[in-house]
Amino acid sequence: MGKTKLIYYSGFKVGFLWVQLRCVECQRRMIISTAPPQSQRVFLSILFGMLTGLICALLFAWLVRSFVRYINKPPILKGPVAFSPKIPAKTLQSALIANDTQLLGSSRYYRTVLDNGLTVAVKRLESFELQSKSLKRRIQQEVEVIASLRHRNLMSLRAYIRESNRIFLVYDYVPNGSLEDAMNKVRENQLQLSWEVRLRIAVGIVKGLQYLHFSCNPRILHRNLKPTNVMLDAEFEPRLADCGLAKIVNLPVAPSSYAPPESCSRYTDKSDVFSFGVILGVLLTGRYPTDPFFGDTSLGQWLQRLQEAGDSREALDQSILGEEIEEDEMLMAVKIAVVCLSDMPADRPSSDELVSMLTQLNSF
Repeated sequence: MGKTKLIYYSGFKVGFLWVQLRCVECQRRMIISTAPPQSQRVFLSILFGMLTGLICALLFAWLVRSFVRYINKPPILKGPVAFSPKIPAKTLQSALIANDTQLLGSSRYYRTVLDNGLTVAVKRLESFELQSKSLKRRIQQEVEVIASLRHRNLMSLRAYIRESNRIFLVYDYVPNGSLEDAMNKVRENQLQLSWEVRLRIAVGIVKGLQYLHFSCNPRILHRNLKPTNVMLDAEFEPRLADCGLAKIVNLPVAPSSYAPPESCSRYTDKSDVFSFGVILGVLLTGRYPTDPFFGDTSLGQWLQRLQEAGDSREALDQSILGEEIEEDEMLMAVKIAVVCLSDMPADRPSSDELVSMLTQLNSF
């Protein structure tokens, strides 16, 4: 009996061990069946290594680029900055803050005499908050761009001073004030401006625009072209003022009488051409676009109406009517002004084309 129990117990133990072995075998087969083959493990390892290396390389490149940009940032200049050797930077600040400045006519430029006897024109930009270093650096960069502009029909920036809430811009002095001052004197019979002089002023203005639009990279849009921003030197050669200031301070777009129809949407170089067309109309008629004479119509619409009726001569300033040849030139100039004042920018000529159109009216 005892022997029978021993055999039964031994058989039960052998059976239990056999079941355990079968379970282990099943688990091993399941692991082998679910594990990726050797080639897949190698591929995943390579892919993971490549992604890790790419991320590290991009991070390193970003760090290097940030460091290079940081060390290449131009330093923020302090005190007066002069771009001309004729202007003593050390005495510039005391001279500009002095109260003996004189406004140049209707423009926002002031006549100031420096300690070395040099007479300059100064533009003051008020209400600046210059606490941010990034803002100071941006304004400094834009001022340096303006200082690099060199053309006989542009006001040349010679120096500037940045204070806590305002900026002084120092330009070459122009004795005859603005074009608006000159036209006011013409209306009051205090000054005679012949057609030859007026045409030279028009050509100078458009040559200044041509330089801004086609010689500067990137191109510069004036955005505020009007008679008060056209300064006249001793020979009545025009010089465009406020060039590039739109990037420094949010200057308002030219008044409604000089602004193109699209000024509230997309402003382009053709928008500057529209403003020039209004100025050319002022030179031809002797009347400002805000003159009550025009009533509910605009200067451009009035000129177009007269041209279509064949009565363009009635638009001309009587004080400049004279020789027949000059009259023909003025009538052609009326046509040019009407084209510049087209409602659609695509219908207006470029400043480059205007130079050719106007210079063909006379020999310059």
